[in-house]
Amino acid sequence: MKLAGIILISFVAGWAHAQTANGQPAFDAASIKPAPPPTGRGMRVMVNGGPGSRDPGRYTCDNCSLSMLVTAAYDIKNYQLSAPGWLDTERFIVLVKIPDKATKEEFRLMLQNLLAERFKLVIHRDKKEAPIYELVVAKGGPKLKESVEEPPKESDKDTGDDPPPLPPGGRGRGPNVDKDGYPVIPKGCNGCMMIMNGKARLHSERQTMKEFADQISYQVGKPVIDATGLKGKYDIDLSFDAGGMMRGGGLPPPDANTPLGSSDSDMGVPIVGAIQAQLGLKLEAKKGQVETIVVDHMEKVPTEN
Repeated sequence: MKLAGIILISFVAGWAHAQTANGQPAFDAASIKPAPPPTGRGMRVMVNGGPGSRDPGRYTCDNCSLSMLVTAAYDIKNYQLSAPGWLDTERFIVLVKIPDKATKEEFRLMLQNLLAERFKLVIHRDKKEAPIYELVVAKGGPKLKESVEEPPKESDKDTGDDPPPLPPGGRGRGPNVDKDGYPVIPKGCNGCMMIMNGKARLHSERQTMKEFADQISYQVGKPVIDATGLKGKYDIDLSFDAGGMMRGGGLPPPDANTPLGSSDSDMGVPIVGAIQAQLGLKLEAKKGQVETIVVDHMEKVPTEN
């Protein structure tokens, strides 16, 4: 199935005055219902709202998979989740009402409690040695555009976390694409990734290499540690083929003794080759300790609202 749309993940916060049946903090109100089945034209995943955004009293997640909800609740990335594969395919529309003056930690606790109450989620924590990646400068040096600090404009004074609206696409079919078929992300949509018809674009502004390494860890499905030694902030545009992306990113299990990108087959992994060709950086495989959340039990169907 082709995936069309923008994936904007924002872990937001909220404080609830309500409590679950066992006395744990809960949202003031929460609605969970199955998402409509995807059509042949693709699927759009959107997460918006919460304190710090333009809609601080509400949090919505359209077409959210259960794995997305669990990773948001426990503040982890996809590669830190050990769970049955159906958590990626069962999708829901989630709407919660958030009282004032909440923190992100409180929101996550309430989301944990919501998943435990409605989906009977049971987890345990684990730590194990696993493959990780180091982001380093490739031979020939970096090909990065250093950010230029601009004075804030009157229109930029909104401090919300929500991204700007997507540009209109041709005949109402979605965002615009460039001459090569890659989606056009609007300026100011910082840290955004968009996938349309198997083509992906990632855009960030004023980003450190540590932030970039953390961001691409979602795509490669493993922890990425910044080892570039670059201290500046950069505007980054990265385009790559997303057609072969698997759960958590799409990279095959790495050989810890071989740098990615050192062979033609490695360069065939789209995002790896794109990082090296477009940014002058590369990923080297290592081993390290990774904390995980293991799902021991979860129901596919939630209890009623």
